[in-house]
Amino acid sequence: MKKLMLAVVLMSVTAVSSVNAQSLLRWGVKGGANLGKLDGTGYQNGFNLGYHLGAFVQLNLVKGFGVQGEAIFSSTKTKTTDDFSQIYNTGNLNDNGKNINLNYLSIPLLANIDLGTPRLKLQLGPQFGALVSDKKVFGAANQAFKGGEISGVGGLWLQLPIINISARYIIGFNDVKDMSSVTNTSNWKNQSIQLGVGVTL
Repeated sequence: MKKLMLAVVLMSVTAVSSVNAQSLLRWGVKGGANLGKLDGTGYQNGFNLGYHLGAFVQLNLVKGFGVQGEAIFSSTKTKTTDDFSQIYNTGNLNDNGKNINLNYLSIPLLANIDLGTPRLKLQLGPQFGALVSDKKVFGAANQAFKGGEISGVGGLWLQLPIINISARYIIGFNDVKDMSSVTNTSNWKNQSIQLGVGVTL
């Protein structure tokens, strides 16, 4: 009888510990649309459709508050204006009206704040991005874009039993232009709207 009671106690403790661990730490995968643009002189206005894919880890620290880290690959498209080579003196007419794909590996570090219910969270925090596409997009010699950027993230996260839905706005803080030969001093800053759907495990 004592052995049976001991086994029941051990099983109960294990079950409770497992539930607590699952509620404390959660992870999953996500992906969706990436509506991005490069804000700066020489680029067409408006957001262009791209995509993002990645994974996330959530750590619930106290009731109503936690943190979330992600590793996201995102692709953004943009296009130069018809007078780009005149604005920046690139000397290459092929730079006018040129389609450009910018691919970043981004690491958002977000605070999760419950909005009245654990299902709906406000997300705020910084994002660190590394450019992983070829940076030699203007001429043969110019390194057009810097290798990294720092952004701010704000958005909402809806946590359903398995599925999660997210919407966020991302604005770049630093100038990503790295063309040493330009005469225009306008900053190039990334902006994007991300709409995502994922699975929480």
